[in-house]
Amino acid sequence: MRENNNVRVMGLEAAPPGMARVWAEAPSPSYIVDEARLARNLSILARVKQETGCRILLAQKAFSMFHFYPLIRVYLDGSTASGLFEARLGREKMGGETHVFSAAYREDEFEELLQYADHVVFNSFEQWRRFGARALSAGATCGLRVNPEYSTQDTPIYDPCAPGSRLGIRLSDFEPGALQGISGLHFHTLCEQGAEPLAETLDAFEEKFGAFLPQMKWVNFGGGHHITKPGYNLDLLAACIRRMKDKYGLAVYLEPGEAIAYHAGDLVATVLDVVPTADLPVAILDASAACHMPDVIEMPYRPPLYGSGEAGEKAHTYRLAGPTCLAGDVIGEYSFDKPLTRGMRLVFGDMAIYSMVKNNTFNGMALPSIVAAETDGWKVIRRFGYEDFKMRLS
Repeated sequence: MRENNNVRVMGLEAAPPGMARVWAEAPSPSYIVDEARLARNLSILARVKQETGCRILLAQKAFSMFHFYPLIRVYLDGSTASGLFEARLGREKMGGETHVFSAAYREDEFEELLQYADHVVFNSFEQWRRFGARALSAGATCGLRVNPEYSTQDTPIYDPCAPGSRLGIRLSDFEPGALQGISGLHFHTLCEQGAEPLAETLDAFEEKFGAFLPQMKWVNFGGGHHITKPGYNLDLLAACIRRMKDKYGLAVYLEPGEAIAYHAGDLVATVLDVVPTADLPVAILDASAACHMPDVIEMPYRPPLYGSGEAGEKAHTYRLAGPTCLAGDVIGEYSFDKPLTRGMRLVFGDMAIYSMVKNNTFNGMALPSIVAAETDGWKVIRRFGYEDFKMRLS
């Protein structure tokens, strides 16, 4: 912990280059996205593209800070969307290819959707029959999402291959006679995983749907690829891509989300109070797990925190929690070399992905400001206030 402009910031000595001043001076709470770390991730993805000839798209469901879309489009080929609003954002702010997949499309939105999307993937043959002709007439490339029925993870909420999944067409429901106009197949089964589960899934995909690949033009490996994480097996990923290109002559798409902004953003928060309890003191922050980092509760997981250790590892252990009335608004248990006091700042890592797109204003909590740390300094991109809370309610 160091002093900076009279603001005490825990973990400042571990700050990435150029971030110490931003952590101390930015509004609290705020999401801070670091251009340098973002560019590092993008350069890895660009290298994969160059070496394999694949095409890589930004999955906006994980990261939609369009302030950085001009940077991202230098490296990538476009964006993916889960519906109308994301498709419009991708078309307007990113450009390039705009792919869209939805479990089911809305009749009252589909015509507008076709103004933005140039690739449309359908989740069932019924959806294909209902909307396919219109998509083709608008010039869109059409595909089908399939379910290889091969699970590589243990958390059902994130497993599209879990029993009863609504995502993707199983082989038992596949209709080979209804493929005219379909030019590609899409599968998405991973969640923050390495290349090894991809290779296993590709085996299952080819075993079930390989007979249809010679009549296709492209295949989409979906998202969930942790390509920019240290230790990721880039050679195995390249082998998977080349396998589809060499064996079937297919163009290969990847649509990572977390890999693009992996550890490229932080959440700065401030200690408001320290409350004694029967077991651990609780530090109440101006950032909420329920509102500002909902995956902490949903997944659940314990977010990284600069300058901290596991519970009991360092001299002073605290339970960190938000200020809402939700009893379970708990971020996790952390230990520190020095006691936490009111006004001290804490910085959570890897907060660019999912937190920003999934946050909410439960309990009237203000959303964190959005800050960009760029090569020429840092700036607040957006502050949120009462009107942002109010406009959602009536």
